[in-house]
Amino acid sequence: MSFLKQINPFENAIKQFSKAAKLLKLSDSQIAMIKEPRRITEVNLPVRMHDNSIQIFKGFRVQHSTVRGPAKGGIRFHPDVNVDEVKALAFWMTYKCAVVGVPFGGGKGGVVCDPTKMTPTELENLSRRYFAEMSELFGPDADVPAPDVNTNAQIMCWMFDTYSMHKRQFLPAVITGKPIELGGSEGRSEATAQGMVFCVEEATNHLQIDLKAATVAVQGFGNAGSFAAKLLNEHGSQIIAISDITGAYYNADGIDVPAALQTCANNKTWNLEGFENHSNCMKMDEPMKLLELDVDILIPAALENQITEENAPNVKAKIIAECANGPVTPEADDILEQNNIFIIPDILCNAGGVTVSYLEWVQNRMGYYWRKEKINEDLEHIMKKSFKEVLEKSNVYKVNMRIAAFLLAIERVTKAAELRGLYA
Repeated sequence: MSFLKQINPFENAIKQFSKAAKLLKLSDSQIAMIKEPRRITEVNLPVRMHDNSIQIFKGFRVQHSTVRGPAKGGIRFHPDVNVDEVKALAFWMTYKCAVVGVPFGGGKGGVVCDPTKMTPTELENLSRRYFAEMSELFGPDADVPAPDVNTNAQIMCWMFDTYSMHKRQFLPAVITGKPIELGGSEGRSEATAQGMVFCVEEATNHLQIDLKAATVAVQGFGNAGSFAAKLLNEHGSQIIAISDITGAYYNADGIDVPAALQTCANNKTWNLEGFENHSNCMKMDEPMKLLELDVDILIPAALENQITEENAPNVKAKIIAECANGPVTPEADDILEQNNIFIIPDILCNAGGVTVSYLEWVQNRMGYYWRKEKINEDLEHIMKKSFKEVLEKSNVYKVNMRIAAFLLAIERVTKAAELRGLYA
């Protein structure tokens, strides 16, 4: 695990970018306009705790680009949050939005904290303090946050309310991932996983793999991972392994996905603790070995830098569908490509979340809300169209899907920057 923490996610993001920029023969001036973050904000957040003491938490917000629209990206609460991670995530958001064609730039936020050790009141105080300290950055036309790791719809409500109180207006379009009652969108909860499934459908068709008979392993059983397992299980795929912070669980004959979901719901915090006692599965001695199982589809849905040059040679999956951001390092990418493993890259594969966030933002601005069928119809159209565009780039340039996705996205961001010109 110490090896994983040494990997700088922003350096990885730049390596991915540079390969595509070189193929596009971008000038130094073009690269300078779209490579580095536009703004990095760091704040110290004083929060009153349950024992009446005051604790200081460090918070970040990075706006990578606003060339194509307002900055867009989640806010995560995690003990390991750092500025390089947030920079990388904001960078990926710029190109994620561009690859699926939604009119946003890239942003990301984070707070260094352990929300599992905080009371609901402490979490509310921290959430409101973060948004208040950053309020000059946010706005429906400036920067639109959303949930991320360890944040949820309730936390979005507190942040939205804080902003609305400051502005003395009802402004639901300032944030996405809200509950339906406060302007949230139908289909938002499962959007990241649903977008991934649409990509997997296209990939399995392309590779002539029967999705109904496919075996699947899912690393990470939070929002994206659990919905991914549920949706693919409903498609007929056999989920043979799942994992989260409590460990990895394996059954060669198929995991009981409804039982796994029920276990998480029954636990105080959403996790798989004790799942092996309620289902016919075994708990793996080494959770990271889940990534090396012989499956048709591997879904990394946890954190970044999970597949590295150390374990990439042991990966046996035919398809890797990146539900997480940056789960594969550039060095591992080269190894996986040599082994003919088809990767659906994160900036395409997990863009369902930001796509439905965009649809939520549009509905908030109109004050008119669509049925779930309409949302899923639009999401399917956008994801499958984007997959085909990336695959076409891959064929034309004779590159893998990750570089192809960056080629498509960088072209769009560069074109927008050049059309806008330079204000001086």
